[in-house]
Amino acid sequence: MGNKKYVIVAGSGDYPRLIVEGAKKADAGQIDVVAIKGSTWRATCRAADNVDWVTLGGIAEGIKRIAAKNYDGLILAGQVNPLSLFRGRFDDEVKAWLNELDVKTAHTIFGKLIEKMTDFGIKTLPASCFMDGNMPGAGLLTSREPTKEEYSDIIHAANVAKDVGNHDVGQTVMVKRGMVLAVEAFEGTNAAIKRGGKLGGKGSIVFKAARVGHDMRFDIPVAGLKTLKTMKKAGATVLAFQAGRLVLLNKEETLTYANKHSIAIIGIESGLPYAPLRP
Repeated sequence: MGNKKYVIVAGSGDYPRLIVEGAKKADAGQIDVVAIKGSTWRATCRAADNVDWVTLGGIAEGIKRIAAKNYDGLILAGQVNPLSLFRGRFDDEVKAWLNELDVKTAHTIFGKLIEKMTDFGIKTLPASCFMDGNMPGAGLLTSREPTKEEYSDIIHAANVAKDVGNHDVGQTVMVKRGMVLAVEAFEGTNAAIKRGGKLGGKGSIVFKAARVGHDMRFDIPVAGLKTLKTMKKAGATVLAFQAGRLVLLNKEETLTYANKHSIAIIGIESGLPYAPLRP
C-alpha cells in the first residue's frame, strides 16, 4: 500500500464511497472520511479506514481537526445542498465566512470553503481523483443512438450551457426541438428536469456541462440512476454530457436502465480538458 494518506469530506450519495473504493483499488494509502451528520451515507463510512463526524454548522472546527492530521490531500465529494448553507445553524466563524461573499453561488460558497482550508495548509484535490471507470469520455454508451433531431438539440443545449456557465447559474440544460425548457438553478438537476418535463413532455434532451475554467475540486457534474429515473418520468430521451467532465455513478446499473427504457447516453467532445484522475 502507498504511504500517503487522504481524507474525503463526504456528503450524501454513492459518490464519496466510490472515491474511497477507487483510492483503495489504486493502492493510494490510508483513506479517511469526514462525515457530515445528516448527510453522509453509512456505506461510505464502512469503506473508509477512519471516520470523523462533524456537523455542517461546525465545519470550521472540522477543518481545524483535519489540518492537525497532516493529510496529503483532501477531496470534497457528495451532495451538500448549497441552500442548506442559508438555513443551517452555524457557529460564528462560519457565519463570518458566508458574510464575506457578495454573490452566493455553489462556486463562491465552496470556493470560500477551499480558501479557508488552504489557509490551514490543507491541499484540496480534484473531486475526480480515483474515479477511474466513472468518468466516461466521448462516444455513445447505450444501444440507442440519438436521432438527427436529438443531435441538433444536443448542439443547441451545449451552446446554451456554455453561455449560462459564464454566470455560474447551473450545469443542466433541457431542450426540445430547439426550445430551451429548463436551465438548472439552485434547485438541482432533478428538479430542473422535472420542471422542463412539465413544459415539453416526451422527446426532450438533457445536457450536463461544467463551465469553462470550472474548478474541478468541487461541484463536478454528476449523473446516475436517479437522474435517469427522473428523465423517464419527465419524458426526456437523451442524456448528453461533456466528455471526461462528468461523474457517472453506478455505471453498469445506470446503462442497463437506460437501454431498457431507450434512453440514449452520449459523451460529446467540448474542447475542454478532462478532469484529472490522480492527485
